[in-house]
Amino acid sequence: MQKTALVTGASKRIGKAIAQHLASQGWNVAIHYNTSSAGAEKLRSELKKQFPQNEFAIFQANLMNEEEVQRLIPDVLRQFESLDLLVNNASVFEPSSLKETSLELLRQQMIVNFQAPFLLCRDLAKAVDKSLIINFVDTRITSNRSNYAAYSISKKALWELTKMAALEFAPNVRVNAIAPGVSLPPEDQDEKYLWNLAKGIPMQKPGGLEPILRSMDFILTNDHLTGQLLFADGGENLGKNY
Repeated sequence: MQKTALVTGASKRIGKAIAQHLASQGWNVAIHYNTSSAGAEKLRSELKKQFPQNEFAIFQANLMNEEEVQRLIPDVLRQFESLDLLVNNASVFEPSSLKETSLELLRQQMIVNFQAPFLLCRDLAKAVDKSLIINFVDTRITSNRSNYAAYSISKKALWELTKMAALEFAPNVRVNAIAPGVSLPPEDQDEKYLWNLAKGIPMQKPGGLEPILRSMDFILTNDHLTGQLLFADGGENLGKNY
């Protein structure tokens, strides 16, 4: 039986690359999106054409809406025979210092980046006998820089959830995390912006998508790995190399 993965935020950027990568390895993919319906439809069409032996379906859910989030796992399991992998990739990323963080911004970052993955992890563990969860955190969790305060706090919380879930859900559900660093430029920036950011990290270059996908492969193939965090960040978690 083919394995099935649910990838949140799969219609673009890192989520799209993950969906394509898993499909190339024979996975069925449940493509989650919130507002990018055209991107999700296009991705499903491309994957069906490229990998006709696999099954692909799209699922809409606003991660700010807890009722929609709690419908997601049951909806996927109605469509597919199993759910063997959950990739909590979707997130929101807004700058703000602690002093300037509004209650609404804090709510948004915590609900999308932490509460939604929490609910999905919980619901998956309750619904299936065996599975794997990969949570996407951020290399920022190793520092106390506050220029993206609410975002960083939400990702720190997600890493703590990863460890707690790995302990509770073992041995049937493994739970691990990946922390990207300088990987892709923001949608309103170019590669030059990315290279400037990368000057201060030990490897002094952007990582792109390859380190993230290789980290995923390591987690997928190492069935004794749980509660672990892989940094796909060129050493940025070690500190800036000025």
